[in-house]
Amino acid sequence: MHSQVTRLQRFMAEAKELMILAAPIIVSQLSMSGMGFIDTSMAGQASARDLAAIAIGGSLWMPFYLLVRGTLMATTPTVAHLFGAGKTDDIACEVRQGLWIALIAGLVAMIYLHSTEPLLRLMKVSPDLIVITDEYLKALAYGAPAIAIYQTLNAYCEGTSDTRPAMVFSVIALLLNIPANYILIYGKFGFSAMGGVGCGWATALAFWSMAIMMMIYTAFGRKHKPRGIFASIDRPVASRIAEHLKLGFPIGMTMFIEGSIFAIIALLIGRLGASTVASHQVALNFSSLTFMLPLSISFAITIRVGQSLGANNPETARFAAYVGHAVSLFCACLSAGLMLVAPEMIAGIYSRNPAVIQAASALLFYAAIFQFSDAMQAAAVGSLRGYKDTRTPMFLVVMAYWAVGLPMGYILGMTEIAGSPMGPRGFWIGLVAGLTIAALLLGLRLYTTSLNRCRMITPQTA
Repeated sequence: MHSQVTRLQRFMAEAKELMILAAPIIVSQLSMSGMGFIDTSMAGQASARDLAAIAIGGSLWMPFYLLVRGTLMATTPTVAHLFGAGKTDDIACEVRQGLWIALIAGLVAMIYLHSTEPLLRLMKVSPDLIVITDEYLKALAYGAPAIAIYQTLNAYCEGTSDTRPAMVFSVIALLLNIPANYILIYGKFGFSAMGGVGCGWATALAFWSMAIMMMIYTAFGRKHKPRGIFASIDRPVASRIAEHLKLGFPIGMTMFIEGSIFAIIALLIGRLGASTVASHQVALNFSSLTFMLPLSISFAITIRVGQSLGANNPETARFAAYVGHAVSLFCACLSAGLMLVAPEMIAGIYSRNPAVIQAASALLFYAAIFQFSDAMQAAAVGSLRGYKDTRTPMFLVVMAYWAVGLPMGYILGMTEIAGSPMGPRGFWIGLVAGLTIAALLLGLRLYTTSLNRCRMITPQTA
């Protein structure tokens, strides 16, 4: 009995530590998502063309951003291992190498965003939309180096269990983005009305505000000043940068793959009519919102696992991963329960069209099932990231999504191979299947990886 009480106390203590880390990350993620929502809603008030241009521009920017962000996230497990091992003197050097990668990635992003016009023409976008979209992306480009620098420094802070500053800075940036959009989109206080292009400049301004605040904090903050992140400028070291990319690029590719499959499904469903597309978008948007919980928890799991391994406590790392899965599953139960109990109410938030509400409510059933697999695969990916295991998970995700999820969704949704085409429901069934396979494969990978690490390393503490 005493053993059971002790185990429960240990579980609750770990869950508490995990949520202390995850709560600020959740707010930060929602704030970043809020910028996109504000851009869309305020541009829509200007004109339908501006709204469409922002949507098209976002579809070109977001996959690239996910690739860059994921690559830079390698700083988190690297710093977490060093922090857990007490090798704090080595942290600054690793972060500086990460900042070189961020600078290069930011410049590449600028070049990409300044070169999208041929791609827009290839996509056969309407000529009047090409002009607005191209100018919007060019304006956004000037914020690309800033968001890359911010993400690297944020990953460093996360590796040291300092997740609150990103929450504060992202909320401030969100609050700054609103008046900046108002002034630049509609032409206030002497500025010319830019329409949707103003969203690009406002977002770039918000990105730079986040980067500057984070640089000041990491340079002069009480927790970080002794480490001297900006005390010197190190030259790029090819071996360290290669090691960083070896760890980070698979993370970026995994995030890119996850984001791109939803974009492809949206394009395929686009052939089925406005109401069908709208119902799919409702279910996808709400499930993406609820995914912020397990996603943020997965970031926190990476920190806890990485620090435990750095401290040579593989059993503690394995326990942290287990608790992270349990907490993620609990969150999935809450979000799935809400979708099952009140689908019409959720759909009614997005649309007043009865046909859209009815179709979206039906899709929310599959979105509810989707929550469990999505939460488990996110927890497994976060745990494996803490073990610095990113390459194999990338291949497992590719196989689950592209070899199972998307083909099954297309067969069920768009063809008569398995009966009458099911439309969006078929794609959602495919997504559930792909995510379930991903969760199982990643869970098995985590089980063997954590078990092998426990066998290889003798923990210093029980």
